[in-house]
Amino acid sequence: MKTMELQNETISWFRSLEPVQPREMPGLWKGTGIPSGHPLDGVLENLGWFGKRFHTDMRADALLFQWRPGRLVAIDLGFVPIGLAIKAAPFGRTGLARSGFSYLQKACRARGTIASLKLRTLEDAAATAAMIYDRQPVVDYFGRINDKELAGMMCVEGDVRRYFFKLQKVDATPRQNTYA
Repeated sequence: MKTMELQNETISWFRSLEPVQPREMPGLWKGTGIPSGHPLDGVLENLGWFGKRFHTDMRADALLFQWRPGRLVAIDLGFVPIGLAIKAAPFGRTGLARSGFSYLQKACRARGTIASLKLRTLEDAAATAAMIYDRQPVVDYFGRINDKELAGMMCVEGDVRRYFFKLQKVDATPRQNTYA
C-alpha cells in the first residue's frame, strides 16, 4: 500500500476512536509504534522507547526510555529540531543509532516534565486529551482503543504526515530517574 494511502487509512481509524479525558490518563503507559508509513516508524522502538508517564498535575514525561532493566529515564530532546529528527529517521533505525543513543541518554535526561495534558479539538473531531510539548511544535492526540489501551497520533506543526503509536496502561512502576 502506498504511504499516503496507509497514512489516510490510519488517520480514518484514529478518528473513529472514542475521545479520552485528560483526567483518565495519569499513570505509566507502555508504548509501541503503529506502522503508518511515517518516516519515524520503528525509530523509537530501536532506540529503546518505553512509553509515557502522565502525572496528576496534567504534566507529562513524553519520552520514557529503558535505561537499564527495570529502570526508566525521561528524555528531553527539546534541543533537537523535530524536522531534523524526522530527516534523520533512516539512521535512527540502525544498530549504530541504538548504541550511540544508549550513551547519550544521560546527557539528554529531562530536568522535569516536558509536556502538558489538555483537552483539545483536532480539526472537526470531538475534543480529546492532547499532550503539548513545551519546546517542540508537537501535539500528541489520544483516542481510546479499550479500557487499558490508547492510540496516539503525533502531529508536527507544518507537516501533514502523522506518526501513530499505541499506549497500554502499566500497573507496576519501574524505577525511574529523579530528573537529575
